[in-house]
Amino acid sequence: MNSLAGKVAVITGGGQGIGLGISQAMLAAGATILVAQRSPLPSELSSQDRVHWIEADLSRPDSYDAIADTVEQEFGKIDVLINNAGFMFEKTLDQMQLEEWNLMLAVNLTAPVFLSKHLLPLLRAAGCGSIINIGSIEGLAANPEHSAYCASKGGVHALTRAMAVDLGEDDIRVNAIAPGWIRSALSDDYINVQQNPGAAWEGLYKMHPVGRIGEPEDVGKLAVYLASDDSTFLTGQVIVIDGGRTSKLPLPF
Repeated sequence: MNSLAGKVAVITGGGQGIGLGISQAMLAAGATILVAQRSPLPSELSSQDRVHWIEADLSRPDSYDAIADTVEQEFGKIDVLINNAGFMFEKTLDQMQLEEWNLMLAVNLTAPVFLSKHLLPLLRAAGCGSIINIGSIEGLAANPEHSAYCASKGGVHALTRAMAVDLGEDDIRVNAIAPGWIRSALSDDYINVQQNPGAAWEGLYKMHPVGRIGEPEDVGKLAVYLASDDSTFLTGQVIVIDGGRTSKLPLPF
């Protein structure tokens, strides 16, 4: 069903990982998309007519104007903004440098704020815009050595609620998706280099009541719903998509 036919969506970091799953789901729903990221698009996106790309480093403030200008020139409108671009590093508090902290916040938290600001005139003109911020279950709880990442994603969740309050009068809805463990090449490699990969995979699956980890398309399908007219009474929410992981209390055996 083409629930997003005729709509234009901007997706930061939409060419890999969760972002690629979102991009593919948006295309399947009929949207035209602009992917903003540093690297060129993979072939599964670049070969499609309704896909556009702008080279953008979201750690740089000049990227906001560049993306907004491209949207206005290429499409003249925007219906959906998906603030997906982000990254993570593992450092103890003792190890972490101020430059690393600042870069994490610049990409994961500052970019969603100011890219949204730069696109607000076009979102207001659309009459019923949707902003979707990608948070994380690590905005709710923490893994070791992830203090900067957890802080950035917790900020995304709080930002989402505040933006929803401020932009409701403009008929712009703002929601966040908080993914859990979603399959990627990096996450697969992390498990496969453990001392006993088979046991590591089994333990990982047992953490999830649904018995599996997530796939990028799981997040993509939820993003399509939040972007569509099927969710017009839904705003200011952080929706956890983690296969039940954060609902399951651990046992000591």
